[in-house]
Amino acid sequence: MSANLVRRRLPGDFEALPSARAQAAALRVDHAGEYGAQRIYAGQLAVLKHDPCAPEIRHMAAQEEAHLAAFNQLLPRYGVRPSVLMPLWHVAGWALGAGTAALGVKAAMACTVAVESVITEHYNQQLEGDIVDPALHPTIRQFRDEEMEHHATGLAHDAEQAPFYTGLSALIRAGCRAAIRISSRL
Repeated sequence: MSANLVRRRLPGDFEALPSARAQAAALRVDHAGEYGAQRIYAGQLAVLKHDPCAPEIRHMAAQEEAHLAAFNQLLPRYGVRPSVLMPLWHVAGWALGAGTAALGVKAAMACTVAVESVITEHYNQQLEGDIVDPALHPTIRQFRDEEMEHHATGLAHDAEQAPFYTGLSALIRAGCRAAIRISSRL
């Protein structure tokens, strides 16, 4: 009987969607994710603007803004609408950034590490699968590599020494994965 079981597809499972729909879902998530990331860094900077780590946060924020600008151009080019939940991501991103920064630099960096680990997985999924136009692969690869740099920056700033790191990181990663599923559809 188990040989006849079919894995139940969940909303947001890119590999379960026909190519055009999968690409639209992935690009919508990319756009929403980059928007959320720049809002996270804006929240972190609101709290940590005078901290010695502020220049590095500004650098990461600038890269996220460049990623967002690229997706702002790619969405209409590929006929993809943005997530209808952008106002939610606006507030949630800033609150996540400011909230973790209020716990201290290490917690802010733990947030960065958690978010960037999920975003790296998402970009890798696009690069390894037949999900997006191969012409987008160089852009996706560049953005993925920059997200991996942000992850490394967080680790270099002692993210793993943040209070409640394991729980905080797991909660943020789960939230990111939920946001990916939701944004892929809405």
